[in-house]
Amino acid sequence: MERLDQLDRYPWCGHAGVMGKAAHDWQDRRYLLSWFGKSPKEAVRAYRQYLAQGVALGKRPELIGGGLIRSLGGWSQVRSLRASRSGVRADARILGSGDFVDRVIEEAEERMRSQVPAGRRLQQPLQAIEKRCQERGVSVAELRGGGRRGPVSRLRVALAHQLVVGLGLPLAETARQSGVTTSAVARALQRRGWRTGS
Repeated sequence: MERLDQLDRYPWCGHAGVMGKAAHDWQDRRYLLSWFGKSPKEAVRAYRQYLAQGVALGKRPELIGGGLIRSLGGWSQVRSLRASRSGVRADARILGSGDFVDRVIEEAEERMRSQVPAGRRLQQPLQAIEKRCQERGVSVAELRGGGRRGPVSRLRVALAHQLVVGLGLPLAETARQSGVTTSAVARALQRRGWRTGS
């Protein structure tokens, strides 16, 4: 978006919902606006003014990059970690250290596990796995065995997208059901254009 008035009407982001130009069921517009004013009209005006002031500041290096880059203090720290082969868990939706990201993801998955009985939660993904395996001529045992034969690897990429994006199965559970690591599932999703982290 080049101008703020274009962003006001752009339906694929939360801003348009706050401005009242799009309706998003997932967005608590009233709560957000309550931080900017008492009446909706006053709050929308103050919110937009706040954004305009931010735009006037231009690009700010400390706000560029995903959660990992910001959390570590910039690209130089990320490169330093890569050089030392140290791993840090990251997710672009969560700003914080690798340990914090791990805790947030684990808590979210635990909450989901407690809300939906395990048998019911896995029923649909297991059916999807069996169906895809049958279609591709791959046994479920081979899929979960960790092998890298071409058809098996391609099946895992397709399943990662279907299970995580289509059915909402957590990355860790998708990995368990597919016989690979969580990071392998994340990479498979990234190859399909879905961003799981930075």
